[in-house]
Amino acid sequence: MTSTLIMNERPALGLPTGTPLTWRNAGIATAFSIGYLLLAGVLIGFKTDQLFLVGLFNTLFYLSGPTRRFILGFTVFIAFWVLFDSMKAFPNYRYNTVHIESIYHLEKALFGIKGADGVVLTPNEFWQIHHTTLLDILAGCFYLCWIPLPLGFAGYLFYKNKAAFFRFSLSFLVVNLIGFVIYYACPAAPPWYVQQYGFAFNAHTPGNTAGLARWDAYFHVSVFSGLYAKSSNVFAAMPSLHSAYPLTVLYYGIKYRCKWFNALFATIMVGIWFAAVYSSHHYVLDVLAGICCAGVGIALCNYLYKRSGWFNRTVARWVRAISEPAKV
Repeated sequence: MTSTLIMNERPALGLPTGTPLTWRNAGIATAFSIGYLLLAGVLIGFKTDQLFLVGLFNTLFYLSGPTRRFILGFTVFIAFWVLFDSMKAFPNYRYNTVHIESIYHLEKALFGIKGADGVVLTPNEFWQIHHTTLLDILAGCFYLCWIPLPLGFAGYLFYKNKAAFFRFSLSFLVVNLIGFVIYYACPAAPPWYVQQYGFAFNAHTPGNTAGLARWDAYFHVSVFSGLYAKSSNVFAAMPSLHSAYPLTVLYYGIKYRCKWFNALFATIMVGIWFAAVYSSHHYVLDVLAGICCAGVGIALCNYLYKRSGWFNRTVARWVRAISEPAKV
């Protein structure tokens, strides 16, 4: 990846950089760690994931100056995970009617494929019938990139351009927040739900690997079954945030001139979009909604950077906090 990123923002001269290990900073980190564990324990019960997250944060916070700055920068992604995990305590189906049959028929009306017998199928139903081992492998491999891709890109930006890192990371967080709002405003069942349970609503439906189970079976592993066993909400299929993440990465890859790596980003993006439908985890409508989420989230962050002095000052302070201390 090219190192010729556009450096538009740097820590202002004369202002302190870095985050020293002081009693005050240690107290804040400890208070947040204990507060999170207590709140999570009350809402959803203690889990190994939560203990691992807190342990990782505190280890990196106390280990050294570079690791402390790193984990403080990645608190944006920690905030995303905490919010996503907390959705288990507030299932969206409690607040609005879950769309099951309506979205299925809309998908069929807009993107239906006529089968050999003349019956119109949704794209998910078509691929459920016509799946192949090669496509199973490709779909699973692409789908596994949904979190490593944005995290890896964020890690690259962190070491190349702290301001660019925050611009991307905050866009990622805003895209998720928009998606979470839609999850609660318009709960929707995934295609596999209709395939297994029909149009009847069952609030206690567990997560399901759907077509990705074939990837697990081929490699004799339980990667996807383990991931979907921890699903925060079955009825959060629209928008497909899996589809929003690679588009957000590609946008910032182009913005910060990542050259030929953008071809890789684009390939993974299209692969994830296809895998979402192929595996029956999302309708085409869900993918399009995810694409819209990415566009709106990026546009909103760009607007804040251009129009909000308070937002820019806050980000600038954060950039200084994770930058290397100025050498005397």
